[in-house]
Amino acid sequence: MSLVVYLITYLAIIVFISAIIKRIIHYLTNPLHVRWEIYPVAHAGKRASYGGGYLEEVDWWQKERKVSLIGELKVMIPEIFLLKAVWENNRSLWFFTYPFHLGLYLTSAFFVLLILGAIGQLSGFPVGSDVPLMNAVGALTRLAGPLGFILTIIGALGLIIKRITDPGLRNYSTVSHFFNLILFLVTMAIALIVWLSVDPTFAMARTFLANLISFNPAKISRPMFLLQVLLMVLTIAYIPLTHMSHFFMKYFLYHDIRWGDEPNINTPKTDKKIAVVLNYPVTWSAPHIAGHGKETWAEVATFNPVANLESGKE
Repeated sequence: MSLVVYLITYLAIIVFISAIIKRIIHYLTNPLHVRWEIYPVAHAGKRASYGGGYLEEVDWWQKERKVSLIGELKVMIPEIFLLKAVWENNRSLWFFTYPFHLGLYLTSAFFVLLILGAIGQLSGFPVGSDVPLMNAVGALTRLAGPLGFILTIIGALGLIIKRITDPGLRNYSTVSHFFNLILFLVTMAIALIVWLSVDPTFAMARTFLANLISFNPAKISRPMFLLQVLLMVLTIAYIPLTHMSHFFMKYFLYHDIRWGDEPNINTPKTDKKIAVVLNYPVTWSAPHIAGHGKETWAEVATFNPVANLESGKE
């Protein structure tokens, strides 16, 4: 059984990485999206404070476009670590979704610390040795793990109740929403039980990861720990296959869609994508589009209704 658990873990890691790569490739190879151009654009620098941008400059196409990384970080950091938009737009939801997300952040940090501890163990400097750095890793592991489990449980339970009791959320909640939250709730609850009863210092978890890294499928003697590993790795493999993949796809939402204001000047790659989209057939039923009898969007884009009316044509 232990060997099966190791094989499932390797497979879960492969699925996790493959699913992320596949989603990114799928997005990058999609047709060109309609630009939002919603201002303020974070990388517009000082102009972002009043919703301006490079287009307000005279002869802007002849000037170098300056992008402010600091401006982007000022928006991204509060959004990622504090869920600023949720706080401002749906505060009652924030009180549940923030501990859920913070718990996941801490759990992710916990995994990183476990890996560092496992590498130290394989290198002959295990947690508990005379190496201060490894002792710090061990202490942070014991802090981040339980705190992450507890916060995720509180957040998941709160979000389940919120989706059931809030009419606005209930109307848009699907079976998958509840399944995902219940999966996190059960997985973190088992992890908390294992910490309290089986592995209080996470030595067992570090050893498992050390064996995983060194391809040494040693026997797992505690059934509860085995259950925890299975739930954890299956959850990790499952996340990028669902809408929860927003944890990395949000990068494209912000940088390519919300903030994608790169001018189309001397960009053959973009011109090629635009040509593909312009040759799509027109399927809109709106009278001002379909009424002209145009077959492609290129015809719609080049059609001038005012000129046609002046010449007596329909």
